[in-house]
Amino acid sequence: MPETGLFDEVLARGRVREAVSDRAYLAAMLAAEAALARVQRGAIPDVAATAIAAVCDVDRYDIAALGTAARGPGNPVLPLVEALRAAVAPAAAEFVHRGATSQDILDTATMLVAHRALGALLDDVTGAADAAAGLARAHAGTGMAGRTLLQHAMPVTFGLKAAGWMVALDEAAHRLAEVRQTRLAAQLGGAVGTQEAFRGSGSNVTVDFASELGLVHPVLPWHTNRTRVAELAGALATAAGVLARIARDVTLLAQTEVGEVVEAEPGRSSAMPHKRNPVAAVSAYACASQAPGLAATLFAAMAQEHERAAGAWQAEWRPLRELLVSVGSGAAWLRQCLAGLTVNEAAMAANLARLCAEAGVADLHEHLLAAENLAERALAARDHLHAAAERLADQRGAAGPDTGEVGVQ
Repeated sequence: MPETGLFDEVLARGRVREAVSDRAYLAAMLAAEAALARVQRGAIPDVAATAIAAVCDVDRYDIAALGTAARGPGNPVLPLVEALRAAVAPAAAEFVHRGATSQDILDTATMLVAHRALGALLDDVTGAADAAAGLARAHAGTGMAGRTLLQHAMPVTFGLKAAGWMVALDEAAHRLAEVRQTRLAAQLGGAVGTQEAFRGSGSNVTVDFASELGLVHPVLPWHTNRTRVAELAGALATAAGVLARIARDVTLLAQTEVGEVVEAEPGRSSAMPHKRNPVAAVSAYACASQAPGLAATLFAAMAQEHERAAGAWQAEWRPLRELLVSVGSGAAWLRQCLAGLTVNEAAMAANLARLCAEAGVADLHEHLLAAENLAERALAARDHLHAAAERLADQRGAAGPDTGEVGVQ
């Protein structure tokens, strides 16, 4: 991916872009190679393991050259392995990449990249949820017209609408965090998934390898079992759907003839200087709307044959990275949108009065009170969950530092 392109600040905004860059992928592949050498101390000479880890420095290697050389073997791992072997003394070269196959290193690197990217993405999704919670708290009782099928329906409050955004964002974040914690696994199967090079100790080596990298250790190598990639894609696509839904709400509420919300930094028009475009919401929607097609490609790539796939595995590489970027960018935009959203209570009141006149609403107070109570219930539930999470974090801190142990998943 280019460092900066014409569309990147719109469609690849935020920290995820850097987390999945070519440099990040190369660093993750090198981390996997270094970890592989370190966990085999004893099976390979200590001096060789140390030498291999020492040359796993991203600044030593030419990313463009590795990419060009990848066309020969069909992936960038073999050129990297050859570069690593050339970088160490001949006595250590034979132990580079010992027991692994190219897919082991690239799959493990992909899981590392996804783990780091999800950290940045979750920060923005959670930030957007916090902003929605702030809006819900401030406007729990602010009346507005409820709309179904894009038509005036019955009275609601803006606080309830924002609380609905908050809950959806929290649910999406929970699923992303769950996948990040339990489904991103190291890969170490060898040529056909039998771990034959480890001479019966492959399970132990995999546990140590995964622990070294902070990833889950799998029951078996998963070369052609792509459920982990599919679950990641599904969680990302679900989050994208939530982002798109909220962004669409904002764009509709910001229409000139509705005028119920306005962004803090509306965009300008090259031809119409009077316009105040909801650029953050529009951009969040544009980014998130790319996700379904990218996720569909990853689901289609699950049909992988025998022990190693001929094409379907390779088909995952770009769409997974693009999916992370598009959802990450959408989350960054929506966070900005909601954090600076201004509510026009007068416009909401005027539209609500029109609805009440049209529908003959006589019990407006009861409608608004019911909506306000629901908003406050959602906020209280969120506060309770956050307090429980903080108590759990305090208990873990009191128990001592994290050992870094990961589970079998």
